[in-house]
Amino acid sequence: MPITDSFRERFHYDNIPAIALVTYVIAVFAWLVLIKRWLPMPGGAMDMQMSDPGAPEAMALENGFTGVGLYLVMWAVMMIAMMYPSSVPLFRLYYKTIEGTTKGRKAARVAAFMGTYVLVWTLTGVVPLVVNAVVPLATVADQYTGFLMGGTLLLLAGYQMSPYKYRCLRYCRSPLGFLMSNHRPGVRGAARMSWEFSVFCVGCCWALFAFMVVVGSMNIVWMALITVVLSLERAVSWGERLARRTGIVAGIAGVAVLAISVV
Repeated sequence: MPITDSFRERFHYDNIPAIALVTYVIAVFAWLVLIKRWLPMPGGAMDMQMSDPGAPEAMALENGFTGVGLYLVMWAVMMIAMMYPSSVPLFRLYYKTIEGTTKGRKAARVAAFMGTYVLVWTLTGVVPLVVNAVVPLATVADQYTGFLMGGTLLLLAGYQMSPYKYRCLRYCRSPLGFLMSNHRPGVRGAARMSWEFSVFCVGCCWALFAFMVVVGSMNIVWMALITVVLSLERAVSWGERLARRTGIVAGIAGVAVLAISVV
């Protein structure tokens, strides 16, 4: 076979991982939206204020339903930016499990699967709002920074070392078994599968996001670092060891921060 024919066959559009390309493009655009601060903020908040611990949640609650709505939009974009890159294998595997239908219907099912995944993660944004309504994070962070940070690090450490973390992480690392044993036809089936699988993803990563809220929901640096950690946990062969070591580091750091705060 001529070299040119082999090259064309290898890079024919049918062989291009379209699902991966679309997912990465959406994730990159979400990061751009966050970095450039293109999202409307409750009360016209300044960039520095929005990166402070508890500030986005406090401003959202101060502006009623409009503020809560804007906050959840912001949270959804954050979840797309942080979770989509490591979810590419999941989306591609789901696409490959769909058989006996047209490309249009496949695309509709994948869109429902990806959309439901974002919906579940968006709903988790209600949790920091409820917590902030009970305990104002901005006030606590201002008056008891060390205790809040140290306590959250210990919570992160405890969960990173817990058996439930690894049960959820194994699903996220190897989703094929779940997709094959829980496969359901149609768009509604895709949404239901995604909803069920997303619960494991939330179970895997919620402690990391709790830490992110404490250091500042819109702190781009911490967002990037947490994205790297959770992506490596899910993608590389040594992901489970990384999760344990993250827990150990968080535990040591938490004890150190609390000790300094007491002194």
